[in-house]
Amino acid sequence: MVSEESTCKKKKEKKAWISKSHNVSLEEVNNSVSVPKNAGFLKKLLAFMGPGSLVAVGYVDPGNWATSIAGGARFGYALLSVILISNLIAMLLQTLSAKLGIATGKDLAQATRAAVGKKVALFLWVLTELAIIATDIAEVIGSAIALNLLFGIPLLAGVAITTLDVLLLLLLQKKGFRIIESIVIVLMITIFAIFIFEVAVSHPSVSAILEGYLPHTEIATNPQMLFIALGILGATVMPHNLYLHSSLVQTRKYERTKAGKKEAVKFAKIDSTFSLTVAFAINSLILILGSSAFFGKGLDVSEIEGAYRLLGPTLGTGLASTLFAVALLASGQNSTITGTLSGQIVMEGFIHLRMKPWLRRMITRLLAVIPVFIVTLIAGEKGTGSLLLWSQVILSLQLPFAVVPLVLFTSDKKKMGEFANTFSVKMLAWLATLVIVALNIFLLCYIILTGQDLG
Repeated sequence: MVSEESTCKKKKEKKAWISKSHNVSLEEVNNSVSVPKNAGFLKKLLAFMGPGSLVAVGYVDPGNWATSIAGGARFGYALLSVILISNLIAMLLQTLSAKLGIATGKDLAQATRAAVGKKVALFLWVLTELAIIATDIAEVIGSAIALNLLFGIPLLAGVAITTLDVLLLLLLQKKGFRIIESIVIVLMITIFAIFIFEVAVSHPSVSAILEGYLPHTEIATNPQMLFIALGILGATVMPHNLYLHSSLVQTRKYERTKAGKKEAVKFAKIDSTFSLTVAFAINSLILILGSSAFFGKGLDVSEIEGAYRLLGPTLGTGLASTLFAVALLASGQNSTITGTLSGQIVMEGFIHLRMKPWLRRMITRLLAVIPVFIVTLIAGEKGTGSLLLWSQVILSLQLPFAVVPLVLFTSDKKKMGEFANTFSVKMLAWLATLVIVALNIFLLCYIILTGQDLG
């Protein structure tokens, strides 16, 4: 009798698609990745490495490519300094996100829900979902463009094909969380290697590159340069990455003691800094490629498709264009994985609702695919470009609602204890927050008032 009741209960649990969430972030993988207790520094570091790579994906997603290439093509290496400053801010905020998750045992969504209550949390959840959908739109468009460039698949068909990555993600999740991290790392290495090759073939000026990392006064005085600079800086910190990182660090099986948390914070900081340094290198390489291949040649490379078509003739090898499209496809697939995890985290954290991963992914992807499909059908490539623009606007709107609570929580000694931000870190964090929020507001207002994009 007892066994029959137990069997019925298990069947009901399997059939249930939606249920109330527990207090643990990403329950199915929380505290699941083993960390050797009596191992050396390197072995422990390798055990903690991984979450930073998933976060770094958001810094090289398809939504950033056109802006970086256009910046290099129009203004040479001058905007490399903006990429450097942007990544320094990102490193600071992502470190705070990881520290919040480890010190409190809550992700950013859970901590926000606990601080603001149910009604405000529901509002913030809606905003965050819109940001995740907006991010997914950029990934859909980027992947569809890559499929079009590589295989000649029409944009509409490419958009439809992107829905199939749900099956890929489900397969990866069944293999374990470390498998997902490994796939992401391999794709990141692929993107990095491709752009190393592209830049090497384009023969850039090393001295000009080094000079580009120094801030130029022209960035502030030239309106067009300033606007692209603001586009690079304003799109650096993606809101979903802050929620994501605060949860992923909890997948490690470290001791939930002060000493264990202190060690986890140390290794998470190394992991995050290293991964974001790789993302910084990739973003730099994209802009350097745009500069060395197109600057001063009067070529229109304001869109990804334009860069693809001109790379081969400009660099003297058709392989350059092909590899560029391969990197774009890898970037889109990488971002797809992290988008699903972010959606699960904010849903469980803000409204305490759990959903089967495949259903969660299907809903998010369909909400992204439908508008892309309709716009592509009606307006073609030009329409997808405009949709990509407005997806960035939605991200800008949501960003302050993630950054401000993060800095507030990590500066609160009652919540963080000995892990609370020091005075200097607190000042730097608020300064970075002010810069990010101000630039996003500026971008939003400019786009709404003028109807212009980053080009």
